[in-house]
Amino acid sequence: MIRNAKHGRSKVKKVFSIWFKHTGLKAIKKLSGETAIYGVPSIVGRFLNWWLTPYWSHVFINQSEMGSIINVYAYAAFLFVMLTYGMETGYFRYASQKKNPADVFSSAMISLFFTTLSFVIVVFSFRNELSGAIDLANHPEYISIMAVTLAFDVMTTLPFAQLRLQHRPVRFAVLKFVNIGVNIFFNILFLSFFPYVQNHQPDSILLNLYNPEFGIGYVFLSNLIASFVLLLCLIPQMKVRWILDWPLLKKMLAYSFPIFIVGVTGQINQNIDKILLPKLLDPSQEPMKQLGIYGTAFKMAVLLNMFIQAFRFAFEPFFFSQKNDIDTKKVYALIMKYFSILGLIIFLGISTFTDLIMKIVASQYRDAAGVVPIILMANFFMGIYFTLSLWYKVTDKTKFGAYFGILGSVVTILLNVLLIPVMGYYGSAIAILLCFVLMTVFSYSLSLKHYPVPYDLKSFFFYLFSSIFLFALFWFVFRGNGIWQYGWALLFNLIFWGLIFLREKQEFSSLFLQKDKKPL
Repeated sequence: MIRNAKHGRSKVKKVFSIWFKHTGLKAIKKLSGETAIYGVPSIVGRFLNWWLTPYWSHVFINQSEMGSIINVYAYAAFLFVMLTYGMETGYFRYASQKKNPADVFSSAMISLFFTTLSFVIVVFSFRNELSGAIDLANHPEYISIMAVTLAFDVMTTLPFAQLRLQHRPVRFAVLKFVNIGVNIFFNILFLSFFPYVQNHQPDSILLNLYNPEFGIGYVFLSNLIASFVLLLCLIPQMKVRWILDWPLLKKMLAYSFPIFIVGVTGQINQNIDKILLPKLLDPSQEPMKQLGIYGTAFKMAVLLNMFIQAFRFAFEPFFFSQKNDIDTKKVYALIMKYFSILGLIIFLGISTFTDLIMKIVASQYRDAAGVVPIILMANFFMGIYFTLSLWYKVTDKTKFGAYFGILGSVVTILLNVLLIPVMGYYGSAIAILLCFVLMTVFSYSLSLKHYPVPYDLKSFFFYLFSSIFLFALFWFVFRGNGIWQYGWALLFNLIFWGLIFLREKQEFSSLFLQKDKKPL
């Protein structure tokens, strides 16, 4: 009996290996290839943008100025989600089914154009009141600049989605690089080059283009110019029949509305802390200064977000196109497994080298280094939650995404209100982590009923707890030992990589390295 059981397991493993090589491996390679192509510009581009944060920390010595930048961009993130109202996912859903995807594109673009135009008109009409509400009463022009920037960004959303659906990652990558490059160029031009000219050649004619009193406004102006250039580059992508199919648009809006709720609640979960922190801290604690310090540390954890974003760009169109294939769930399970492994590698790597990374920013912004590991783990669970979200998207049960988002938002807001007055920005970091852990647990629990996928939970928890244990051992025992702490950090990362190799080498060997065998 034992021999037969072993023979049965061996046969199942062989069949799975053959299936994976001929079907699953092809799908994984396609996803990983597109993730790499989308990911290179996304990761490299966002990494270049990431350098703007330490750059700003050296330009704006006053942490309150950095706090204002972070505060404005937190509001902008909310508004962007509201102005796109889930239409990107709605476009994916219907453009992949309709015989004429151009009708889907044009209907969605017309809808976005008129709602965005209305938004800009409202902002310009009340810009003085709005600027006063976010402690920028002396600079209402900042609000106007960001409103127009948001309008440009909204209008480029669907053209980018179309490129992804058409599997044109090279053009996608080039345009992303153009946008990022222009933004960085004008940041350096306004914040470094012109001040240099002012100090060394105060009579230069170039200074007619520069006003030092504009301050952080040059950060927003650089963003505006970059968004405008990107819109110009995408105009050829918008050459479609501009016809509004109202019945189709109503279906898209109905489908996208829960996604819109998911987006809004997602921004609450990720950015409400940067809005509440200045409101909930006592004025004697210099709230904007604290936000500047916290927001800078928050940015140091963005590398994991880069990986998640690159994965998302390829994964969403992938699972919509693969959802009717045989054994797709096995592919999803493998994707989740290797996504979690890579995510935890990034978590442990950045967490153990946080002190080294924080040396990049100006010294007055390093006090919040301790929040980096918390935010990293929160981002990891955000990635797991996103990967799990396929079950309610492919089954058209997007309302569950809204339920999870609302639940997370309630938890986030409640914990921020309770913890910020007591713990400051550490309370915000803890709130984000608990929010995404809770959302992940609820999403997985319901997926078992509606779209069960055979995820390898044993491996997931083994790697999760191993990485947390190694991090805690380093952080509370070996951190602070001068230059030697980085040697310990490297050792603990090597140990984690070794655990992965020892545990996965047989699967890697059987699935990727052995030659294909025909089934008996």
